[in-house]
Amino acid sequence: MSVITNDANWWKTASIYQIYPKSFCDSGSKGTGDIQGIISKLDYLQRLGIDAIWLTPVYQSPMIDNGYDISDYYAINPDFGSMDDFDQLLAEAHQRGIRIIMDIVVNHTSTQHHWFQSALGDKNSPYRDYYIWKDPVDGGIPNNWQSKFGGSAWELDEKTGQYFLHLFAKEQADLNWENPQVRAEVKEVISFWAEKGVDGFRLDVINLISKQQDFPNDDQGDGRRFYTDGPRVHEYLQEISEAVFQQYGSVTVGEMSSTTLEHCQQYSSLDNKELSMVFNFHHLKVDYPNGEKWTKAPFDFIQLKQIFNHWQTGLNGKGWGALFWCNHDQPRVVSRLGDDKHFRVESAKMLGASVHMMQGTPYIYQGEEIGMTNPGYTSIEQYRDVESTNMYDIMVNEQGVPHDEMMAILAQKSRDNSRTPMQWNHEEFAGFSKGQPWLQIANNYTEINAEQAVADTNSVFYFYQQLIKLRKEVEVITTGDYTDLYPSHTAIFGYQRQSQHQTLICLNNYYGDESECMLPSDLDLSTATYLLGNYPLQGEVSQRQVLKPYETRIILFQS
Repeated sequence: MSVITNDANWWKTASIYQIYPKSFCDSGSKGTGDIQGIISKLDYLQRLGIDAIWLTPVYQSPMIDNGYDISDYYAINPDFGSMDDFDQLLAEAHQRGIRIIMDIVVNHTSTQHHWFQSALGDKNSPYRDYYIWKDPVDGGIPNNWQSKFGGSAWELDEKTGQYFLHLFAKEQADLNWENPQVRAEVKEVISFWAEKGVDGFRLDVINLISKQQDFPNDDQGDGRRFYTDGPRVHEYLQEISEAVFQQYGSVTVGEMSSTTLEHCQQYSSLDNKELSMVFNFHHLKVDYPNGEKWTKAPFDFIQLKQIFNHWQTGLNGKGWGALFWCNHDQPRVVSRLGDDKHFRVESAKMLGASVHMMQGTPYIYQGEEIGMTNPGYTSIEQYRDVESTNMYDIMVNEQGVPHDEMMAILAQKSRDNSRTPMQWNHEEFAGFSKGQPWLQIANNYTEINAEQAVADTNSVFYFYQQLIKLRKEVEVITTGDYTDLYPSHTAIFGYQRQSQHQTLICLNNYYGDESECMLPSDLDLSTATYLLGNYPLQGEVSQRQVLKPYETRIILFQS
């Protein structure tokens, strides 16, 4: 018996929990997580109060890029379980009022997919035109586009002498969306899962599906300006939406790589012709000086506030955004922007409040709700991520970056920082598995784990539980417009949300020293109440606000 409601806009007041199955929970001793492991933790997620699970790929895959290289869209990877296991997960989640959002990767497939295997070496294959092939130029690669994982974006098919495009790993061949048959196949794949009862889809790098068809050299960069938000991308999304998403009432979230606000207003337009909402990553590049990821650097606080303001004001009334700090591709936010040594609990709560009080749909990445940290690896052998090991080889072996410097960069920037196994308890292997995990667990698991968090009423877990609850109870969080109150303040990120009958102010001190600010003078302090904070809050709300290290305060005014 499902307790899922029929509210078409459920996602606007929802909080969604991302599960990276390989690292979430192992039901046995193989050292990798699985679907039965997820099922065993549904009661924990129900207790947290989340509305939906975003499940990163569990399809058949050689796992070159952790499942984002799909070899069979209609099969579950045996490493994670069976289709029966998946059906059980769907049913048991629905019984608890939790929806399931599947990750789908349709910009590219694995080179092990039968379409590509048929196309490889055979220009006459019916699947050859499912992919993007180009003849050599001057005896070499077709253009200078770079893979996002390093090196050329082209790989030679020696048998035919042509190159195929791969914007990611060479084992991830880009699909040719110009071919209507490819689009028909994508519709069939998504319909298959929607028919099963899947509630929505997260579309991986979906704004890269349309490439400029003359494939020019890029004399200014790595080629992305010729395939990002490409010429037919909106047409393609409207076609898929009309044929599938709108038919099944699927909620959709598009991952947007290097996108713009103007495109995202269209992708997530409130008429729902394309997608329900969009992920963008601009706020997670504030520690990329001059756009350079692979360098160790502090974050630019003023720029962070400017980016949030740009997107919050720009999408208000026009589109809808996903709110997040963490995912399987991003380091742990408490290590990245907070203080995971001296103020871990305080900064984890403050960072949570910072995004949960904005307009949009918040996404919580597994372990974020207990304040998990980066693991602090010290050896290259501890890393598993293909991007990290590739960049180590390029920067140390080819560019001469010192080993110690590169290890410090990886400790800050590697995707493996977020992929360490979920820390469930203080037992061996953190309760994640009965066997040796595929990726080394952070050494702090005896102090930072879900069992400890649930037992401590002052933990990050219960703070996130309250944030999730507030979104459902306080309408201004969903509907209010956004104003950055202190754009040039060097320590406090404070913003106001305003609707017809309510004003909400969220104050956040991003640093380890006390700091202060003044509330706007036009607010009626007699109507103010403290809704939530990460330090004890007592007495009446005053205009002068003095915030302790990493303090957050959420204040509601009635009008």
